[in-house]
Amino acid sequence: MFIEQPAVFLRWLYPTAIWRMSRKKKVVYLTFDDGPIPEATPFVLDILDRFGVKATFFMVGDNVRKYPDIYRMVVERGHCVGNHTFNHIGGFRHSSEEYLENADKANRLLHTNLFRPPHGWMRLLQFKLLRKHYRIIMWDLVTRDYSKRVTAEDVVNNVKRYARNGSIITFHDSLKSIDKLQTALPEALQWLKDQGYAFKVIENRE
Repeated sequence: MFIEQPAVFLRWLYPTAIWRMSRKKKVVYLTFDDGPIPEATPFVLDILDRFGVKATFFMVGDNVRKYPDIYRMVVERGHCVGNHTFNHIGGFRHSSEEYLENADKANRLLHTNLFRPPHGWMRLLQFKLLRKHYRIIMWDLVTRDYSKRVTAEDVVNNVKRYARNGSIITFHDSLKSIDKLQTALPEALQWLKDQGYAFKVIENRE
């Protein structure tokens, strides 16, 4: 994962992936990776409800299998879901056949045409095959909430520094991030609202 914002060459490597939405309106798109899990996702949902914000959750299929009630909670509260593979596997460590099968296995539970590769990487062949069936959603801003080297204040500051019109902002509803999210998520949402940003989900499209 590249720090905060993706390098230009990554955007060139996956040119038809979606890195940022329309720049014309003051709108951002919150996304959460790696859930759903009971230790983090319900907290995230409660904070989003408090601020009246909807988000897009890129889910690990095996977590959906283990916690179907939390998956349903996400959907019932009006959020969108995307595919993050069944086992959160990296594309470079697996053949294209294995990688696509893992994504398809997740989608038998998720029923979405949105896909985000774990770690932000995949082989070019995997990308070309997946984009036939999915909208590949990357990011414009990674908050780095998963990192042991950043604090909750750092997470908020990353949002303040890099958020812009059309930003796809990535948080994580995971064990690595939840201690920072408890402070950083409400502070970041409040700051974005104070700056006049509206919030939208990344919708499934045929």
